[in-house]
Amino acid sequence: MNPMVCQLLKTFHIGSKCCVPVLLWSLAAWVLLLHAYTSLLRVPSQLPEPQSQWQMTSPFIYHDADKQSAQKMEVEMIEMVDGIAQMEVEKVRNWNKLEENVDLEETFGAAALAKPMTTAKAPEESKEALARRKLALLFPDKSSAIDPSKVNGSEYGYFYPGQEWLDSAGRPIQAHGGGVMYVAETRTYYWYGENKDGATKYSPKQGTARVDVLGISCYSSKDLWTWHYLGLALKAERRDKSSDLYFTNVVERPKVIYNDRTKQYIMWMHIDNANYSKAAVGVAVSPNPEGPFEYVGSKRPHGCDSRDMTIFQDDDGEAYLIYSSLGNSELHIGPLTEDYMDVVERGSQKVLVKERREAPAVFKHHGMYYMVTSGCTGWAPNGALVHAAESMLGPWVTLGDPCVGGEEEFRSFTFFSQGTFVLPLPGLENTFVFMADRWRPADLRDSRYVWLPLTMDGPADEPSDDEFEFPLWLRVSIHWYEKWKLPEGWDNQHRELSSL
Repeated sequence: MNPMVCQLLKTFHIGSKCCVPVLLWSLAAWVLLLHAYTSLLRVPSQLPEPQSQWQMTSPFIYHDADKQSAQKMEVEMIEMVDGIAQMEVEKVRNWNKLEENVDLEETFGAAALAKPMTTAKAPEESKEALARRKLALLFPDKSSAIDPSKVNGSEYGYFYPGQEWLDSAGRPIQAHGGGVMYVAETRTYYWYGENKDGATKYSPKQGTARVDVLGISCYSSKDLWTWHYLGLALKAERRDKSSDLYFTNVVERPKVIYNDRTKQYIMWMHIDNANYSKAAVGVAVSPNPEGPFEYVGSKRPHGCDSRDMTIFQDDDGEAYLIYSSLGNSELHIGPLTEDYMDVVERGSQKVLVKERREAPAVFKHHGMYYMVTSGCTGWAPNGALVHAAESMLGPWVTLGDPCVGGEEEFRSFTFFSQGTFVLPLPGLENTFVFMADRWRPADLRDSRYVWLPLTMDGPADEPSDDEFEFPLWLRVSIHWYEKWKLPEGWDNQHRELSSL
């Protein structure tokens, strides 16, 4: 016991026979002493207090771990998703073709399947060896990369989900967890995302992987396929340790919208420290779509923790922040202020309570709102769900898994990816592009992009809430193709629509 406490106890004769008043005064002194003692030595909480103003806080110092730990995590992740892509040649050859009549050799890459493999050797192989061979299918060799700078005419415009995707200069695109914005005046698309072109660091205690913050990349394109690197729209901070953008922190899931009132481009993003205990959103602003963006600061929206997030701009000019909160157990949706620089403190709604959904991606179709989400399994993939509502603030009803095609176990894990954005194609009324990341936690810079067509195919099979009349919602389908392209003339349709 602390000597000071002992001395005080002796002073008040605690423990000896005494009258009642002395005992009461002694008890009061003990309570006051305890309060003072704990106040002086209180350990601060890891979670920061809710902040009413945009602020930047000190970072958590991240400790590197050896690469073997990160590789072990990757192996365990692959093992957890058992049966996504079996490696034995005999089984691969006997698999039925995909619903789109596509050969699996083309789907996963001929180079990966060309390796000598026999079912006789498979039982003798370690789980790690099997996992490595699954990785070879899910992350095809770089020799199969999509390279617009070298492609011939017949291959122009084809998307190959899961293959490495290069920009117009022949470098791997680094725009993870991002979104795409269209600027009608210049008929240009801008893709913003996390630049993870650095060494992956892994924390065994936290079970997390990260790359030092480099910044938010910006790419431009006229056709959604050939992307030109414009540089970092928002750069990391290397000197100021108090900055949210300091390189040891976390900056994820950037989304950009344009405010017609202020003539400014507004970027929202998930801001965290390396152990993901800050759980905030950050805002940056620029007069130009390519940046540079000026960072404003971060806060906990509505006084709540915020992790995976997105923003949605409605066709009436209203904009909303959607984020996972309360330890990822529910989603919160709230309107933004008129300048899109802050949240309206009152009027937010809690949705999908206790359903543990994250990675929200929102879009609108025929006056109805739809949202694709993923489960909460860290870097490991899981099944997507689609939800619908008549209002952005809900109530939201869950329609089910939107994924269609491919082998069943592959499909049930969102084609081994996690959604980040749903891109409208104005020239195609019932078709969108579902943007997702196929994360590779042992080497995050090699994470791949899975872009697939999302279509509205007719009435939903069965609404999951009896309060809604059938068939109020349309079926949302994300179709698996190992090779696909947008229909001919879609761009001209878009240009004609934009010029009206």
